[in-house]
Amino acid sequence: MAMADPLMGLLRPLALPLAALAGLEAFARTLGRDSDSLAAPTAAVVSFFSALKDGSLLQATAFTLSCAGLGLLIGMALGLLFGLLTGLSRRAAATSFLTVEMLRPVPSVALIPIAMLAFGFGVSMEVSVIAFATFWPMLILCQNAVRQLEPRLIEVSAALQLTPTQRAVKIVLPAVLPRLFVAFRLGVAIALIVAVTVEIAANPDGMGYALMLAQQSLSPALMMAWLGWIGLVGFAINALAERVQRAVARRMGEVQR
Repeated sequence: MAMADPLMGLLRPLALPLAALAGLEAFARTLGRDSDSLAAPTAAVVSFFSALKDGSLLQATAFTLSCAGLGLLIGMALGLLFGLLTGLSRRAAATSFLTVEMLRPVPSVALIPIAMLAFGFGVSMEVSVIAFATFWPMLILCQNAVRQLEPRLIEVSAALQLTPTQRAVKIVLPAVLPRLFVAFRLGVAIALIVAVTVEIAANPDGMGYALMLAQQSLSPALMMAWLGWIGLVGFAINALAERVQRAVARRMGEVQR
């Protein structure tokens, strides 16, 4: 019984996905065997290994992740910078309030035509759209975190006669870092979603484009293989971001539940 409990704990989360896959397998091999949009999961697995063997899977994945990572880095860095500025300075917050509130609701995919005109197809276009999408979570959450700082910390920095840069680096950032990881995890998810969306809509490369090619070639098995792979990549990236967050929190003496 002692060994069965950990095993059941590992298998329980897989019960629903496995049941759904079994149901889809049965449907695809009976009523849906002539479908142009669905394929049996076993056929999708075969297509997955074919894409892995010919190198298209790894090439497209590397392109998408590199664009998502670079866009995330740029968006997070700019969001952190402006979040600290507007969080520490009420004048800066008041000056930028209207601009932020007008631009923040704009869907990132609406920038694709502008980005295409500015950069053409390729990495620069995709990265610019991803950076725009990931900028706002970091800006808003960083700004709010700074405003909720203990006033005594600001008083200490004033008493020590720290410059604004020293205040931000030595006092503010260590205090708000755990809450910034919420923005980081949001940004990680947004970066992958936007990257795949841009590739589906406009950019002829990456996992999103491969998914579109599979759809256009009427290959539901390959399409489902790409869809499942994108889901697995997203799951792995989110799990990695969560582990990094917990590791940083432990180093700062916080208990994550």
